Amino acid sequence: MTPVSPAAPVTLAEIAAALGAVLEGDGTLRISRAVHPSEAEGPEDLALAMEKGLTELLADGRAVAAVIAEGAEVPANLKGWIIVKRPRFAMAGLTTVFEKPVHTEPGVHPAAFVAPEAILGAGVSVGPFAYVGPKAVLGEGVIVMTHATVGAEAVIGKGCLLHPGARIGERVVMGERCIIHPNAAVGNDGFSFVTPEPGSVESAKATGRVVGTNVLIHRVNSIGTVILGDDVEVGANATIDRGTITATRIGSGTKIDNLVQIGHNVQIGTNCMLCGHVGIAGSTTIGDRVVLAGKVGVADHVKIGNDAVVAANSGVGTDIPAKAVYMGYPAVPRERAFDQYKGLARLKRMHADLSDLKKRVGALDGGGKPVTEET
Repeated sequence: MTPVSPAAPVTLAEIAAALGAVLEGDGTLRISRAVHPSEAEGPEDLALAMEKGLTELLADGRAVAAVIAEGAEVPANLKGWIIVKRPRFAMAGLTTVFEKPVHTEPGVHPAAFVAPEAILGAGVSVGPFAYVGPKAVLGEGVIVMTHATVGAEAVIGKGCLLHPGARIGERVVMGERCIIHPNAAVGNDGFSFVTPEPGSVESAKATGRVVGTNVLIHRVNSIGTVILGDDVEVGANATIDRGTITATRIGSGTKIDNLVQIGHNVQIGTNCMLCGHVGIAGSTTIGDRVVLAGKVGVADHVKIGNDAVVAANSGVGTDIPAKAVYMGYPAVPRERAFDQYKGLARLKRMHADLSDLKKRVGALDGGGKPVTEET
């Protein structure tokens, strides 16, 4: 998919080329915006009728251009249309074509603070009340929006976007084209503490009982960092802790949703998707292309293999092999989880059957009285 500037109307043919899709009809039609079929107001609107049932709205609408799914019936009133095979993927391309970039001003705003030792590449924009620390390096075209901060010695790669309130800690390294959404924090200290003698958690893990007590709790400082690959996206209010000694690493292309917590020393592969409210404890290793659905919790030191999928609300406490689908609390293979759910659904009936069976046995042995020689 090739980006097309939406600043001025573009032709239907240019949009089709950007999507790599088939064009039918008049490719010279000028398009100003993409809309739902019911919201089309005129000939410069492109009606997105890719989902089932939406093509029916085109016949009575005002749009003369549309995007439709392969195999859909084309209304007679259309003058031009684009045919796509995979609607959702096409939607990604269309939103790229018609994207409205964030508003930024070139250069450093007078109300921003940029340390004299910081290095700024060509085309960098630093918004009002933003902070860039000493020896930080901002690559070409980096955008630091209002109230965002970049810590000392951090390295921000070419084309990265830091939304308002984003916090990039000291010595954090980011690849190119990363997007950090509002109030996300990358490079926090890890939640790592230790007691002089084995404490309650250690004894509970080892014996199942609380033997030690946490009289004194000492901080284990996080002197490592966080390293993000290229094209990583971190959602609003997500947090990524720096490593204790080495780096917490997020692979290229990985997408992290809002309110995700990634603990210290975690290693995450490429092109993973971590949905909202996922929590990953320290020193966990996650392979490439892994999907963790909403509210998945992962225990520390767990390993999840490449291409694994974990369903929403699951609690992962053991390693998961590659290409496995796990679900449940605790998370188990999908087929096993379904068997467990079916078993739970049968409990009420089983309890009724058991009660009936007890009554029958009681009647057979004399009303439930002990059987003696006299009886």
